[in-house]
Amino acid sequence: MTTADQGRATRSKILAAARELFAQRGYAATSLADIAAAVGITKTAVAYHFHPKDRLVEELITPAADDLIALLETDYPGPQAFLRAFIEFAVRHRTVIRLLTEDIGGADDAPPGSPREAIKAFSEQIFTKLTGTTPSAEERIRACAALGAVQVSVVKTLDLPEETVAETLTDIVLALYGGS
Repeated sequence: MTTADQGRATRSKILAAARELFAQRGYAATSLADIAAAVGITKTAVAYHFHPKDRLVEELITPAADDLIALLETDYPGPQAFLRAFIEFAVRHRTVIRLLTEDIGGADDAPPGSPREAIKAFSEQIFTKLTGTTPSAEERIRACAALGAVQVSVVKTLDLPEETVAETLTDIVLALYGGS
């Protein structure tokens, strides 16, 4: 294995450990030393690949953000079809959803250019994709209930198999939303 291959393998191990630890403990409660211990390397080695710690978050978020952009750019035949696709996305990226909603995006203040501002913008786009631009009160309430159920469920079921969460959550949210 070349030095470059070893470097890529180490980066992958660091990212996997960070994803797991952030999901278990949260971003703020996870140090570079914790990640290093999980991988079996030094804190200096982690910092070499990912300094500051925010770079880890950026690399973990990027694939989910790319998938979310593709989801939002797709035309769906109706809100239920969008909900199905959104649930699949949310379950697939549930460790990142937890990181974004509980550690980074949890506060209401969203300074310009901040990750929270981007999360807020994505949230508004998801909501509009589900309700349209001029939803009725009932449509707004149903959308809030459905999206809230998805968010809480994917974050609180990290210990369950993806397939189980996706199937059960889809059934429940579509019933909640009012159709299949």
